[in-house]
Amino acid sequence: MREHGSKRVALAALGMLAGIGAATAQEVTGVWQRDTGASRVRFSKCGEALCGTISWLKEQSGPAKVGQRIFYDMKPNGANTWSGSAFNPEDGKTYAGTMTLSGGTLTTAGCVMGGLICRSVKWTRMD
Repeated sequence: MREHGSKRVALAALGMLAGIGAATAQEVTGVWQRDTGASRVRFSKCGEALCGTISWLKEQSGPAKVGQRIFYDMKPNGANTWSGSAFNPEDGKTYAGTMTLSGGTLTTAGCVMGGLICRSVKWTRMD
């Protein structure tokens, strides 16, 4: 009897941990503002992944456009980390992208040469 009770407790704990992982992924959805205040991106689910679309721009005359998807196919890659692709409207290129969530700060990075050279940006939640 005691062994069955222990197994139930262990299964319940695993179920709770799985729920925590799902909740963490949801924390990224919403609107985030770039650290410079120049743009905002809305992250939302797109299929089994997360995508980020420009929702607001301070300066609208540049190459970036509202409604343009700049993060796509971002899939979980560890605790509070996602990997996928990042599009840079300034140079028109797509890079290997990562996102890391730490509290109220989201850090995104676009990398080339297998992650040898990366450029990161910090974002703050708006909603």
